[in-house]
Order: sequence, then C-alpha cells, then structure tokens
Amino acid sequence: MNEHDTERIAGLLEADGMVATDSPDHADVVVLNTCCIRENADNKLYAKLGDLKQVKRDRPGMQIAVAGCLAQKDRDLIQQRAGHVDVVFGTHNVHRAVELLDAARVNGPTIEILEAAARDAHEAFPSALPARRDSEHAAWVTIQIGCDNSCAFCIVPSVRGPEMSRPFDELVSEVEALARDGITEVTLLGQNVNSYGRDLALTARRSGEDVRVRPMFADLLRSVGNVRGIRRVRYTSPHPKDMQLDVAKAMAETESVCEHLHMPMQSGSDHVLARMHRGYNAERYLRVLAEARATIDDLAITTDIIVGFPGETDDDFERTLEVAAAAQFDSAFTFVFSPRPGTEAAEMADEFVPHDVAVDRYTRLRVVIERSARAAHAARVGRTELAVVEGPSKRDPAITSGRTRQNKLVHFPATEPLVAGSYVNVTVTDASTNYLLAEMRDVVHVPRRRTRIPVAAS
Repeated sequence: MNEHDTERIAGLLEADGMVATDSPDHADVVVLNTCCIRENADNKLYAKLGDLKQVKRDRPGMQIAVAGCLAQKDRDLIQQRAGHVDVVFGTHNVHRAVELLDAARVNGPTIEILEAAARDAHEAFPSALPARRDSEHAAWVTIQIGCDNSCAFCIVPSVRGPEMSRPFDELVSEVEALARDGITEVTLLGQNVNSYGRDLALTARRSGEDVRVRPMFADLLRSVGNVRGIRRVRYTSPHPKDMQLDVAKAMAETESVCEHLHMPMQSGSDHVLARMHRGYNAERYLRVLAEARATIDDLAITTDIIVGFPGETDDDFERTLEVAAAAQFDSAFTFVFSPRPGTEAAEMADEFVPHDVAVDRYTRLRVVIERSARAAHAARVGRTELAVVEGPSKRDPAITSGRTRQNKLVHFPATEPLVAGSYVNVTVTDASTNYLLAEMRDVVHVPRRRTRIPVAAS
C-alpha cells in the first residue's frame, strides 16, 4: 500500500515538472513515505532525517517532506525531533503533496493531516492520481482503503481509517486503461481485500426489476481478470475470517488470476488468536486452506506469523508450530512481536514475552517454514513454468530473474535478450528454500511499449 502511495507522490511531482534523481545530494525535494507497522520504521525514519539535516544545511533550498502512516500518527513529534522538515502530510493527503510543498516555500514548515472522517471518496484513493512506476508491465490497483477490524497488534485502523471501497466500475475502467498502456499484470490492494464491497451497492436488473445488490470481491476478480490484455491478476491481503469459497472459485475459473494465496495466519494458538481479535481459530484457518487447495489446482499459499505476542505461552507457541507444519506454507513472513504505541497490545506490557524467548521461538518457527518451502520448491523440479521477466538477477547480471504464477522467484540464463515484462517458458532444474533455478525454453510474449510524446500547449 505504501509503495503504491509512493508511486502516486512521485507521479504528482513529475506532473508538476520535476525529474527523479537517485541522490538526495542533487534533489530539490526529498519525500520520505513512511510505514508504522513495525518499530524499526521509526528508527529508520529518524536516522534518515539525521543524514538529510547536513545535506539541507549545505543546500538550504532543498525541501524535505515526511508522508504516510507515521506522519499520520506522529505529526507533531516529527516536527519536534526534526525541525528541518518542511512538510508533514498523512495518508489521506497524498493528492495535495505538490500544493503543500508550494505552500511551505512561502509560509514555512507545514503540517497538514486530514482525519479519516474528512476523507473525500475520490481523493482518498491513490489510484486516481498520476503515477511514476518502476515497472512497465505491472501495476498496483487500490480497491479499498482503511480497515474495520480491531486486531490488537495493528495500528492501521488508526492511520488509515475505516474501510472504504472504490466503485466497481471505476476499478474495471482503470484496469482497462492500464491494459491499453501495456500493463499485463495487476495487483489488487486493500487492507482486507476480500471484504471489498461491504459498503457499496449496485443496481442490477433481475426479472425486469431494478434490484440493489452488493458487489463481492469474487465478482471483481472475475471482471478484472477478464479485461483484454491482462495476463496476471494478484491480490493482497485477504482476511481469513472473511474468506469464502466464492473467491476460490473465482480464482479457479478465471484464467488470468494467479494460483497464489497470501493469507495471514498470525498465530496457530486459539488463545492467542482470540487475544489478537482475529475472528477465527486454527481449525477454521486450516479448513479455509483445505477448501482453497481443493478448488484451485497447483495453489501456492504464503502467510504472516507473529511470535512472542503478549501472553504467548510455550504451549501457545507449540500450537503455532503444529498449525504451520499442517498448513505446509510455501513461504512466510515471520516477525517477533513489536509493540506499536496506540494499539491494545502495546498496553499489555506486563505480559510481554522476554526478547530472548521470542527470538528462540522465531528461530524454531523458521525451521518449520523453511522445511515446507523446500519441499514445495523441490516438487516443482522438472516442471515447465511460465515466468514473467523482472530483469537481471541482483547477484549476477548474466542471470535473468522472473516470477511464476505462484509468485516463485526463478533464476535462469536467457538464451536471448529479454526485456522486463516478457513471458517465457522455463523448465525448473533445481530448487532452494527461497527460489527456483531453471532453463529457458521459449518466449511466449514480448511486451509492447507505448511512448508518450509530450505536446506543447498552444
């Protein structure tokens, strides 16, 4: 979500006549778009602002802006700790980035945080703004912002506000426009994508009468997946408590929707899940996975898991190990609990798990996750996969990297020059915990590039 906001902020600056630069030493404007999910984000922000203080001292005309979730939450603290910041704006003010920078040049340091209750339904969605994308073949599409859940560990509802779904037809129209521009892969974004549409109602014609119906996430998957030119549809992240069989059926029956489900588990202990306010238990979670695998051929499943949540006992953690082993995840993002001020869990200080205990649990969990990941990857050796090219490998420019439909990272030597966005068949020759190795077979699709020619106003 923050990456998508960053694309939109960059797009607004470029639309205002600015050009991107890789170095703050040469920048007239530096925007730090922040996240506040984990504590380390705070530390990184203030360390970066410390580095920029000297740069600004040497180049006093440079402007520094702090945006995003941390700005929404800690607006005044940022100005107190870093007085050299020119603009602070939150998650609901992305569309005003240029205006605020202009105002700060005249009026001095500016803080503008729009509260969720004052969001404008159109301006709230970053997808409605121009974008500067790093990828020419893939795009984020925000379908929903905010969150109506109350997970004890999560700060998102406070900084993003309640759920708001984007109009159905507007979303399909955006994806159609992206396809016309040569985009072949879209990722639908939301805090809880599978609750999309709960706040919407559409008019449908049934038996000669107009009937008000609610669009469902499964409907959106089918409609977006059937847009001509779109080869891959992904989404992140669904909530287990809202996951219904209609979503799995839409995935199975819509060719462009990829066989990858990222569904955060967070814990395998019913006791911990209840304290987290997650709205499901381990049995329900595993049942959802079983239904999805029975419905969708060749499905890869990934997850998020927190260890060391306040009050987590040794027995609670053993349940997490058992459920993680039973789930047979392809991979997982695993975290040691990090208290976020303003959340319910941060107030449970007397029940915090000692750090060394949490780290030990994290290490043990990684063993279970990596075991299932290696098994899932080993099972793909000898198979031919369709991969979309991302570019040269970061470690070896002679090797090309891509992604399979299951979102597996695959490395292979290209038999011919390939541009990012090309689709190629590769045969998997070896596997590790985190990636596949393959041989290239043939090119299936080469992306077309649309060149925009600027036209001077008369």
